Formats: sequence, structure tokens, C-alpha cells
Amino acid sequence: RAVTVGVKLEAAGVGKRFRRQTGEILEVLDAVSFTVPPRGFACLVGPSGCGKSTLLNLIAGLIRPDAGEIRLDGRPLDRRASRIGYVFQKPRLLSWKTVQQNVEFALEADGAARGERGERARNALALVGLDAFADEYPLALSGGMQQRVAIARALVIEPGILLMDEPFSHLDELTARAQRRELGRFRDKISATVVFVTHNALEAVYLGDCVYVLSGRPGRITATFPIEAPRTREIDDPGVVATQRAVLGALGVE
Repeated sequence: RAVTVGVKLEAAGVGKRFRRQTGEILEVLDAVSFTVPPRGFACLVGPSGCGKSTLLNLIAGLIRPDAGEIRLDGRPLDRRASRIGYVFQKPRLLSWKTVQQNVEFALEADGAARGERGERARNALALVGLDAFADEYPLALSGGMQQRVAIARALVIEPGILLMDEPFSHLDELTARAQRRELGRFRDKISATVVFVTHNALEAVYLGDCVYVLSGRPGRITATFPIEAPRTREIDDPGVVATQRAVLGALGVE
């Protein structure tokens, strides 16, 4: 069985609008274009309401753009043919299933053979450092550990694209910092191309290969910051802090 590897992701002139109940048209995204290479780790940062989550839903194929196109490896996005993992803001684990059963549940939904689900789930949990907790129930785990189970659940299907929607935003800062460090530890072992949404400039610069800054609604990319530092970086590294300041400047934050 072939292991899925990351694909090249392109957003080309993507626009999205919604009609409100009043009949008013709400322009959410306007002419958004960016490219993420295979196995790249792109961070999208912007103010609340700028369309970051809408953009993830477009990449996931959950909604369609009103303008432009999402392409995977140069071809228009086909949700049925694309392997896309999604990590939400909160873990959304099933409390009556063990950690391993939660991860296996994604494989069951993906149509994986029963005989291979256990090994694949254990491998995904080992990747995120939680194989020793496979038989625990989610409520016995900390919030940060629960979110790593959710990451394992998204990775176990071996996606070409991994979408992460502010996965640490609901955690306290000390826990979030520990989870960022954990993600930094195993991210080179992720074969997927990652798009990570955050409103935290430091988080974006610490984790990303490239940071894209979105404006307020309608969201447009107003600045791009390629991260030259090696992936094994410290969050208080002077280069990381300096780039964070530049990102904050692009966001209009003093």
C-alpha cells in the first residue's frame, strides 16, 4: 500500500462571498493567491473574521469558491479524489471510545481494512508521542494531549494535505507553547503538505516555512514572509522574534 506524500497546493485568485439573511452580500475573500510546495508548512495569519477558516474550508472542498481555483498538483481540486486531513480548533474526540479507537474511527470512515487499522493507529499515536496512552479515554488526558490525539486522527489516513484551524487557540499559553514545541518535534515526519491557520504571529513564525498575512474582510494576502531559519528553531530565537515583529507590523499591530 503506497503512502500518500504531500502535494503541491495552489490557491489562484480565490474569492468567496456569502449572502446574509438580510439579502446583503458579504465579501469574505478577494483574489487570494499563494502556493505551498509538497510537504511545505504554510501559516495563514490574520485578524478574526478575515476568512482564514473559510479558506481552509475551500481547500478542503467543503465549499466552492465564487472566483478563482484551488489546485492540487496542478489539477483542480476534486474532493472525492483528494486525501485531506482536518484538525479543528477543539479535538472533537468521542469520549466513550479509547484514544486508539478514536484514531481507528477515522480509518473506518476512510474504508481501511479492519486488519490494518490497529497498527496504523498505533503508528500515528507514536508519531505524536502518545502511544503509551492508547488505551486511555479522552477525558483522562490533558487538553494538549487530546489535541495531539486529534492530530494523530487526521494523520492516520495519510493525507496529501493537512489543514489545521487554530488547533492550540483554546489552550492556556503554557500548554499551547508545549504543544507547539511537540508539533515542531515531529513535523518533519509528516508527509502531508500543511496549511496552519492562526491569529498568533509568534506561533506562525515558529512553525511555518512561510507566513502569509491576510487583511481584514474581505481577506486579501497583504504580505508574505518566507522563514529562512532551520525548522529546528527556538521560539525565543532572535530571528524568530524579529520576524514576528515584522508580521505584527504587516497586521497593523504596534
